[in-house]
Amino acid sequence: MARARRFVATARATAPAPAPALSRLARLRHPATASVVLLACSLGSFGALCLLQGVPMADALVYRAAGAAVLSGADLYGFTVTEWGLPATYPPFAALLFVPTTWLAPGALKVAFVAGNVALLAALVRLSGRLAGRPAPLPAVCAATALALWLEPVFQTVLFGQINLALACLVLWDLTRPGARCRGAALGIAAGVKLTPAVFIVYLLLRGRRREAATAAAAFAGTVLLGALLLPAASVDFWTRRIFETGRVGKAWIVDNQSLQGLVARVLGEPSPGLAWALPTAVVAGAGLWLARRATSERRGILLAAFTALLVSPISWSHHWVWCLPLIAVLYAEGHPRQAAATAAVFTARTLWLLPHQGDLDLQLSWWQQPPTSPYPLLALLVLVQLSVRSSSASMIR
Repeated sequence: MARARRFVATARATAPAPAPALSRLARLRHPATASVVLLACSLGSFGALCLLQGVPMADALVYRAAGAAVLSGADLYGFTVTEWGLPATYPPFAALLFVPTTWLAPGALKVAFVAGNVALLAALVRLSGRLAGRPAPLPAVCAATALALWLEPVFQTVLFGQINLALACLVLWDLTRPGARCRGAALGIAAGVKLTPAVFIVYLLLRGRRREAATAAAAFAGTVLLGALLLPAASVDFWTRRIFETGRVGKAWIVDNQSLQGLVARVLGEPSPGLAWALPTAVVAGAGLWLARRATSERRGILLAAFTALLVSPISWSHHWVWCLPLIAVLYAEGHPRQAAATAAVFTARTLWLLPHQGDLDLQLSWWQQPPTSPYPLLALLVLVQLSVRSSSASMIR
């Protein structure tokens, strides 16, 4: 595991910034041509970095092993793979979806995950524009995709072969199609793959959208039922035991974990902060969902729900924070370009990887090292406060 973290830190530190290309592209006459060139340069740089550093894509290999366990009838939660001994941690329904990954050799699977995640990133850019009320034309989507690839959560999602972009796209697509039939179904499926999106079911209930919440809950229940029918033993194991083993996912106190629990553990130097984490988490959960319920616009409510979920989840690895992209889009669309740029800078700076973090060093940080090792939860708390203030101001004006 330490080797994996050293690889991530090296890759982050050596990641080339796309900024130098901007001055040359600015001289091109056609925006469409400039955006395509920028995207090609960004993808080429990413590909070159992957070739130079080597790409473990450990998570993609775990998904492949989970799919293989389904086909072979092996214990879904009894295996570990890769040199870091990683286990399966998602519900049985997710393992069913991972079966097609077994059709590809590991090398081909890595290529497929990179290509798929880049396509999903472009889709998330478009959905973020739709959420912000600024539908983006194709040249703008290409340019934004080129730059967004270097946001640390996005970069790490692609590097590890993660599914965060797919889940964010499912949720945003479902919540930004007003009046559509079966609205909420995609959200329920996303929750069935990885439990965190279930917070949006609560969000729909709090906003008084009971039919959509019921559809989402039914879709989620359907994923659980399908998993129980096809993988009964794994379903019993997961829903009665594995779901409560947060330590199985990883060490909550390492800098990789950008949730409130990770922040509190590092501040206190305590790997199991207990009530010191549980109490503020309960307060943040209640406050965040209350603010989401009272939000003056759908876009703010969705962002408040998303960042509340990331904060209160026991573990929110840095690559879970791909919701930074919709946040940047909304800030820019609402007339706050400086805040949008500052947010982009926070999620590009990779400060959490710049300090020594081998062994238990993450529990021995000095006071001045705490903010750079917990940039995402600190920014999310600021977002909750800021959006609540703006919503209150808008209500007073009305």
